[in-house]
Amino acid sequence: MLEVRHLTKRFGGNVAVNDVSTVIEGGKVNAIIGPNGAGKTTFFNLIAGVHPASEGSIVFEGRDITRLRTDQVARLGIARTFQATTLFDTATVLDNLIVGHRLRTRSGLLDVLLGTRRLKAEERLCREKARDALDFVGLGHIENRLAGDISQEERKRVAFALALATEPKLLLLDEPAGGVNPEETEGLADLIRKMVAHGLTVCLIEHKMDMIMRLADRILVLSYGEKIAEGTPAEVRANPAVIDAYLGSEHAVA
Repeated sequence: MLEVRHLTKRFGGNVAVNDVSTVIEGGKVNAIIGPNGAGKTTFFNLIAGVHPASEGSIVFEGRDITRLRTDQVARLGIARTFQATTLFDTATVLDNLIVGHRLRTRSGLLDVLLGTRRLKAEERLCREKARDALDFVGLGHIENRLAGDISQEERKRVAFALALATEPKLLLLDEPAGGVNPEETEGLADLIRKMVAHGLTVCLIEHKMDMIMRLADRILVLSYGEKIAEGTPAEVRANPAVIDAYLGSEHAVA
């Protein structure tokens, strides 16, 4: 689905991502792991169009997206979540999600000023899409609660729903289980499996190795901006370079 070729990103003299080539396979759970500062989030930012690449290319479904803006990348079907889930806390959960499908609408300022039928129809559609996404992540019952009153695990699910409301093909999830307990982590893993079962492709960054090893089909390992390993969970777990750089000998013994 997505191919990265010799991708490099420099910030001044700092090389955050260095000559990384990989593929994200469609219809699977792809994972990226590595120590803090390995370049994982920068890698996501390059795919999503947040930062321009210094070198290399990114090809999505046969189209070069290396130089596209974030909104252009999103319209092609790539959505992402972030490590910190930032919502409008004084708005309802549903209102937070309505903005997601705006990516697919056409009404603008003139429609707002004139109160056009197109605007009203698209507002109804955005609400429907928001409710559908909220139901998918299991939170339909809290649509009228203020976002500031929901739990951390619920905020994670709302972030998933916001990404789903854009109608993506590929979801980039940055530490989706950060800050939640083991039981909630398993629930989020089940939700990711559900996404893939419904035809989506997922690529996630995560530090919870138990979750990754059970969930991922393929894993890319970064260290100091470079790819040091890639393969199935079993292959990555047994790789000496990965053990030395990230997992540690205790994980290998276990």
